[in-house]
Amino acid sequence: MTQPQFVPIAPSAQVRPSVATPHTTHVEDRPVETRRPVGPFTQGFGAPGPDQGFAIKLAKRLSASLQLQAGEDAHDIEIGVALLAARRAALFGRAPSIYDVQAIIALFGFNDAAAEAPLVAHRRGLFQAVGHSWEVQRALTDSVPQDLLRLKADEIDSGVRRRLFA
Repeated sequence: MTQPQFVPIAPSAQVRPSVATPHTTHVEDRPVETRRPVGPFTQGFGAPGPDQGFAIKLAKRLSASLQLQAGEDAHDIEIGVALLAARRAALFGRAPSIYDVQAIIALFGFNDAAAEAPLVAHRRGLFQAVGHSWEVQRALTDSVPQDLLRLKADEIDSGVRRRLFA
């Protein structure tokens, strides 16, 4: 805060001139510093990406529109969809968006009240207890091939869904 010039200031309280710091080149040498998606995105390895927790908020936002069948728990579905949406976003090197959540919902047929019985049985087994077990979460995220995760929601049809459990 400025001070009038007629008010005495102790020498130790005077504003000191700033000193410019020399420019140094930054080297990414820590494991968490990634600028682009780098491998391996293999089974059990995970998919690091920025702000992945935001996928949970997005999944909760769309949870009212989910078409769940008997025996499916909404909490487990929300967590599973968020995990897969975060993995999908990490493949592109970005934070999760609403489009990632919509693509996962379409991939597993959670937006279709008349989803095929084999798909419902398959997803029920994958998403069961996913909100409570790390091992089940890893199994779920590793079960979906990367090429299916890269699809947009409008590119997903029943033929693509069959590849999940074929």
